[in-house]
Amino acid sequence: MFTVTVTPRFGDADALGHINNVSMALWFELARNPLFDIFVPPAKIPDRGNFPLIMVHTDYDYLAQMYLRSVVEIKTWIEKIGNKSFTVYHEAWQSGRLCAKGRAVIVYYDFGAEKSAPLPGDKRELLSGHMLPQEGDFGR
Repeated sequence: MFTVTVTPRFGDADALGHINNVSMALWFELARNPLFDIFVPPAKIPDRGNFPLIMVHTDYDYLAQMYLRSVVEIKTWIEKIGNKSFTVYHEAWQSGRLCAKGRAVIVYYDFGAEKSAPLPGDKRELLSGHMLPQEGDFGR
């Protein structure tokens, strides 16, 4: 599991004083950064030719209201590892409550050939170290 703490900004709130729904896309994206380090060292990310991932799907469920002035903890796991893709699962917690959850499907991609490619074994192994615990597993 990876954890990122976000301090909501004034601009993250909507007219009702709640954290706006679009903030989840940004915060969950931020929380995926440690996963990207598995594939490309941070210093090489600006070189698009070295970045072998493309996102093909995201979804979000909003479970409780979130507000300014209280940090949000984003927890990130790997939910599933396929042959050419993996699914990332996120949870957003504020004040001890699960407030939002979501998923992103990311494909290992050959931009030169414009097609997906098999996930390398060493990357699969590193991803597997961050698997989402199954229901009933201790610690979740």
